[in-house]
Amino acid sequence: MVDLLNFREGETIGETPVSIEEFLGASNATAVRIAPGEDARALLPHLDRIALVEVAFPAFGDGRGYSSARILREAGYRGELRASGDVLVDQLFAMRRCGFDSFAPDKALDPAVVEATLSRYADVYQKSVDGRRPIWAKRHEVN
Repeated sequence: MVDLLNFREGETIGETPVSIEEFLGASNATAVRIAPGEDARALLPHLDRIALVEVAFPAFGDGRGYSSARILREAGYRGELRASGDVLVDQLFAMRRCGFDSFAPDKALDPAVVEATLSRYADVYQKSVDGRRPIWAKRHEVN
């Protein structure tokens, strides 16, 4: 079983994340935690000095963290983006598409199930931040 999944090259950031409020209050931290309901856009002017953004998922049905991930990746954030909390294996595919590249689930995940989940679909239908070309774009390629 796996407690921390990391899809980034290199080491996982070990620094303990601070709240957005602490980070913006003249902190020298390079790891930030976004709680549900907090606006990820507050971090946009500081992306160049953040190594880790951890997005909290207190319940699997709380989808606000997906929006935070998209906002950060579309703004150019290239650091580690970690989903933590009630992260289920069923969510990994969509979370990866939104830009998450590491996961700290409350309950350990079976590596074989994770691999099967992430490799299940060869094609995708929506445009996203993961760089995969949606099937509709492939269908309309000009040769």
